[in-house]
Amino acid sequence: MSRVGLSPIPVPEGVEVNIAGNEVVVKGRKGEIHRRFHQDITIKLEDKTLVVSRHSDDKTHRALHGLTRSLLANMVRGVSEGFEKILEVSGVGYRVQEKGGKLSFQVGYSHPVEFQLPAGISASVEGANRLHISGVNKEIVGEVAAQIRAIHPADSYKGKGIKYAGEQIRLKPGKAGKAATAE
Repeated sequence: MSRVGLSPIPVPEGVEVNIAGNEVVVKGRKGEIHRRFHQDITIKLEDKTLVVSRHSDDKTHRALHGLTRSLLANMVRGVSEGFEKILEVSGVGYRVQEKGGKLSFQVGYSHPVEFQLPAGISASVEGANRLHISGVNKEIVGEVAAQIRAIHPADSYKGKGIKYAGEQIRLKPGKAGKAATAE
């Protein structure tokens, strides 16, 4: 029995949920999200709570049960609170700037790297090296943050590059020959 799928999802004030068959539309003050779910999973709105149930105890239905509940909870949270990822750009001369829906990175290349933000995603730059990515869809926010990090991931020797806030980079020691000749 799926323990995740069994827990109901409370719908906060100001959030509207429309269920039409296996398609769910969630509207809130931050935006609107549409999603189509598997037809073997039943979604009901009862007394400002969403309840997810399955037709059988089949292995795939059990897996879809928890998945559907998690996706619905993320949709409700996204339109009411939103999601945010914070990235840090570290290194001498490394910086990020926002220019009208585009991000411009100076990360050690001979040219600035431009990144076009997709629709529904907003970015704000704090200082010259801290970037806040926010939006209503958790999957898209995470994907955009991963694509930005992939521009120049923090290297394991000096720690220079783009990393998530709070991410610990384990630095490797330099050349072993350098330490041996210093003695």
